[in-house]
Amino acid sequence: MRQQVRQRWFSRRAFSLHGAILLWFPGCLFAFWWQVNRAFDGNGLSYLYSVEWPAFALVGVWGWWLLIHTDPDTVGRRAQEKLIAARRPAAPDDEAAPGGAGTAGDGATMADDVPVAGADGPVRRREEEDEALAAYNDRLAELAARGPKTWRSR
Repeated sequence: MRQQVRQRWFSRRAFSLHGAILLWFPGCLFAFWWQVNRAFDGNGLSYLYSVEWPAFALVGVWGWWLLIHTDPDTVGRRAQEKLIAARRPAAPDDEAAPGGAGTAGDGATMADDVPVAGADGPVRRREEEDEALAAYNDRLAELAARGPKTWRSR
């Protein structure tokens, strides 16, 4: 527990977040002071800005607090990939799918009598679905197996 708290507040990531908030918060307060002075000098729009800057400062503090207390090993793309890999059953490569129906990209078979598990979804039975729903779910499983469309993989 003590190590976790130490890592949360004194890691490289935490120090960069501390540095960011140490620049952000006083910067927002300075902008607030500047806009209040402009508003008192007759600039009507500065009244709105003088309200916004303290709000920005509070949002920055809130974001800093959330980022400090978020464990990067349990949140994000890499953590989700680890979770999916841990849930995925190990299947031998040379095993053919029963009935020649093919296999899904995540190793689960898509035969009519075999339950199909998505990468991160519940087990489903194709025979309990109508044709349109089964085709839709098969397409979603195919897209999930292919991964996100990015500029590197289209």
